[in-house]
Amino acid sequence: MLAATIRVTGDIDVAEECVQDAFARALVTWPKSGIPTKTGAWLTTVARRRAIDTLRRQTSQRRAMSNFVEPQESALLSDAELPSVADDRLRLIFTCCHPALSPETQVALSLRLLCGLTTSEVARAFLVSEPTMAARITRGKKKISTSRIPYQVPTAVELPTRVDAVLSAIHLVFTTGHTAPSGSDLVRGDLVERALDLARLLRSLLPDDAEVAGLLALIILTDARRQTRTNSEGSLLLLSEQDRTKWDREAIAAGAVLVREALRSRPPGRFALMAAIAALHAEAPSWEETDWREIVALYDVLLVAWPSPVVALNRAVAVGIVDGPEAGLAALSELSSEDHLLSYNYLASTRADFLRRLGRRDEARLAYQEALELSENEVERAFLASRLSELDS
Repeated sequence: MLAATIRVTGDIDVAEECVQDAFARALVTWPKSGIPTKTGAWLTTVARRRAIDTLRRQTSQRRAMSNFVEPQESALLSDAELPSVADDRLRLIFTCCHPALSPETQVALSLRLLCGLTTSEVARAFLVSEPTMAARITRGKKKISTSRIPYQVPTAVELPTRVDAVLSAIHLVFTTGHTAPSGSDLVRGDLVERALDLARLLRSLLPDDAEVAGLLALIILTDARRQTRTNSEGSLLLLSEQDRTKWDREAIAAGAVLVREALRSRPPGRFALMAAIAALHAEAPSWEETDWREIVALYDVLLVAWPSPVVALNRAVAVGIVDGPEAGLAALSELSSEDHLLSYNYLASTRADFLRRLGRRDEARLAYQEALELSENEVERAFLASRLSELDS
């Protein structure tokens, strides 16, 4: 709805207001007239009509009209210089990922506007405070407005320089859906499906791009075990506890093909490497038969391509499995100075697990309590609370 309405307004803030008005009108109208068959179409039509009315009432109508990027959809699709992609969400994500914006702002705006994440959820994805993220999003929206950044998929010449930010945004959409930052459910299926749709759409736009193939493979392979991540009571199951016979083998096979394609590029990109790690997990017959040394080696390469503290944390987990919890703790100690990880609950929970395995119960208890305080997802909180109970007993 938002993406379609921005096409009319040329202004993000005005479009957001029109979308909100459409929902408010539905709350008043639907109880009286009944819920329409195509609710999305009804809401989008109301929002766009509201946008047109708003523009007509503005005294600066001519200036507003000049912001129109595509007054008619056919005009864009018939332009030989632009890819033929009739999807407003993709146009919106490329607008958010314009090079005039900082990389952090590009991804934050994509998550906020494209996926409807709250500012708090976006802040958690970036490991920053909510006020910091709110200011970043506001500055980004103003930059789009004042710079008149066009609402369109870039030309074929510009496309390669814009893809990395779009991939980062889609990846964060997926990770936020894969393990919801808060709420009663472990997975937000709507965000997972949104990320998968966008990755496939980008794949159709750039069929020869290795990193696009890598991202799509990563999402497919990771999501293939969605149904086994919790038990019938909704409790969290670790990777070692999951029933691999229930993993989506058809999806895993499709993801493996994409991984091989992505790895043909030299040097391999970060998404190709992450997809390769996901493939090792997905194709292993069991937890014990997983090639953990190869996973550590891939993380070593990934850290060179993408020196991220979260990647370093994931590598430490793998090191703790290969060389034991003492080695895992040593790898974690190198991350103690990373400000981005201070409020990251997975750092505390990983440390707690290593300490538990070493029998250092009091230290493990403190680490689990820290992780519990930093966690807002109820499924993860229940798991951490159960670990604490085990230590106490």
